[in-house]
Amino acid sequence: MKQNLNNKIVIIPTYNEKENVEGIIHKVFSFPTHYHILIVDDGSPDGTAEIVKGLQKTYPDRLHIKERKGKLGLGTAYLEGFQWSLDHGYDYIFEMDCDFSHNPDDLDRLLYQVEQTDADLAVGSRYMNNTLNVVNWPVGRVLMSFFASKYVKIILGVPIFDTTAGFKCYHRNVLEMIDFEKIKFIGYAFQIEMKYTAWKHGFKIVEVPVIFTDRINGVSKMSMKIFKEAVFGIWLLKWKSFFRKYKQKDA
Repeated sequence: MKQNLNNKIVIIPTYNEKENVEGIIHKVFSFPTHYHILIVDDGSPDGTAEIVKGLQKTYPDRLHIKERKGKLGLGTAYLEGFQWSLDHGYDYIFEMDCDFSHNPDDLDRLLYQVEQTDADLAVGSRYMNNTLNVVNWPVGRVLMSFFASKYVKIILGVPIFDTTAGFKCYHRNVLEMIDFEKIKFIGYAFQIEMKYTAWKHGFKIVEVPVIFTDRINGVSKMSMKIFKEAVFGIWLLKWKSFFRKYKQKDA
């Protein structure tokens, strides 16, 4: 049976990433593994989408773009990207930032866990075994992120160290089972909600140690509003889970 080489796609949301988008695209396409890329751009006024469309001439079959009008949120960008990827037949669907804080060299390590083992979702983890694998972050942000992940783990009971991580590889089966209409968070709490929902459905989640490096170019999208959504939103997520039935993957 001939192997399908066109079954792996990396979804990269963008908003004002003209300094990074060309570099990240070339880097992902430099690997022997045949990845495709879907850029989901939220109407970047800096010309990010135009750069991507120019590169489609170089990578006509592997580089795709979905343009949205306005800054609609990280969560909705990924959900639209997930649905597009499922509709186009991809089996291994990645989330990755555009700013090189997620090292593209780790894509194969995440893919291995989902493609070659019994894992359904692989998470690039910054905080495994109480080790902080972050570079160029101020101490305040390190502590905020680290303890937020611990807090989420305690409240939700999900067996994951890095609950807010956004570098992931899903098998399509996970995304096919999750009802996207019930995913309500749009900021970084989206990452928590997706992991928690996958876990509640009975999927196996594994963590892969990665080193997270803060962006060099461009402006961070993190804000106190996003942080508060992650901290306080999990109580709503926990409460709603008491009244919801989660179909099990093997049922």
